[in-house]
Amino acid sequence: MKEVRLNNGVVMPAVGFGVYQIPVEDTERCVSDALEVGYRMIDTASAYFNERQVGDALRRSGLRREDVFVTTKLWVQDYEYDDALRAFDLSMKNLGLDYLDLYLLHKPYGNYYAAWRAVEKLYKEGRIRAIGVTSFSSERLQDLFLHNEVKPMVNQIETNPLFQQRRANDFLRQEGIQHEAWAPFAEGQRDIFNNPTIKAVAAAHGKTTAQVILRWLNQRGVVVIPKSVSRERMAENFDIFGFTLTDDEMRRMAVLDAGRSPVYDDQDLPTVRGIGLHKIH
Repeated sequence: MKEVRLNNGVVMPAVGFGVYQIPVEDTERCVSDALEVGYRMIDTASAYFNERQVGDALRRSGLRREDVFVTTKLWVQDYEYDDALRAFDLSMKNLGLDYLDLYLLHKPYGNYYAAWRAVEKLYKEGRIRAIGVTSFSSERLQDLFLHNEVKPMVNQIETNPLFQQRRANDFLRQEGIQHEAWAPFAEGQRDIFNNPTIKAVAAAHGKTTAQVILRWLNQRGVVVIPKSVSRERMAENFDIFGFTLTDDEMRRMAVLDAGRSPVYDDQDLPTVRGIGLHKIH
């Protein structure tokens, strides 16, 4: 699976490059390296404060605009209808783009109904090729699309061997919404790169644990956006199509599921309050 076709017919790469937590001063170099390695999808967000550096790297790459799939995200602070339209314009100015490939609501808090209707407007105007959400539970996602006009094309949710999101994956498949993983490496929690099961599978294929994790997600139909500041690791993370995990290996990976996030608990009220009230401007 090197590409996926979204429910509106737009084709999206199955492997992209994420820039979350990359320092602003390193972002342009990292995106340039990723594009040279072969990545053709870049994932950023207004809340990452590096859209401008992503845009600079895109312009200096020499690649045609239509050959790179660009994603950014709308932050909760800008979820009122008019605020969402202004925030989109600012993101486009920072990126230096005439259109966006994918625009996501960043978190399921605040007035995301108003935000979604603003995003629907931009989509209908042709300024965005595909729209979706991030970190929405299946219940909130279903409620959103049942009461609006345009069904989301993507839900980007935390998904990794420690938090496999099986029920969400089943629901997204059923509804024709593409499952995309953030934190595919669980942000390094619980020493995931040295997990004995993953290391054993990696050794059997002569691959790294990171490559096995990404291939495992890929075989489940999940789009991935790994992040690295190392060009060598970028190349490794992109090279996941030359091997296939067996059914037995997929079952062994399935046993690792703890059923909860190793990154943060989205049912923890102080955490939810902190995210919901976080200001980026």
